[in-house]
Amino acid sequence: MSENKTRFIRDLFERNRRALTAYLTRRVGAEDASDLLQETFVRALRHERLDDVADPPAFLQQIAANLTRDLARRRRTEHKYLAFDQLLGERPSSEARQDEIVDYERRARRLREAIEALPPRCREVFELCAFEDLSFREIALRLGVTERMVRQHMSIAMQRCWAALG
Repeated sequence: MSENKTRFIRDLFERNRRALTAYLTRRVGAEDASDLLQETFVRALRHERLDDVADPPAFLQQIAANLTRDLARRRRTEHKYLAFDQLLGERPSSEARQDEIVDYERRARRLREAIEALPPRCREVFELCAFEDLSFREIALRLGVTERMVRQHMSIAMQRCWAALG
């Protein structure tokens, strides 16, 4: 990368950091804003024809907006899979009818069997998400895989769990 491009990006960063941080914080919260800010500038650096960008601050704003949409989409996907709590429903109380208790126990057994039958990596991803409450990103970092792979493993796991209960 040329020194001119690096200097240009650094100057652009300094001039726009505060506004982008405020924008990202409003959209995703302070915790994720710093990560998305960094990713915004990484993507700007990767842009091959940065010299041709007519309005660099607007370009950065668009990258940041795209990243917030990507994050929202990933979170919606995660929440879809986090319906694990809904797989069994609520545990029947001790005053519940016997048939409700038996049905719950049958469903719990089927679910345990489905989880145990998952391929090892798929089961590991499922357990980290469902039992340790890790995000897809945290799981990906822990296992050294992409978030996309984590989503694929969770998709398989949830499909098999729902099928076992169906």
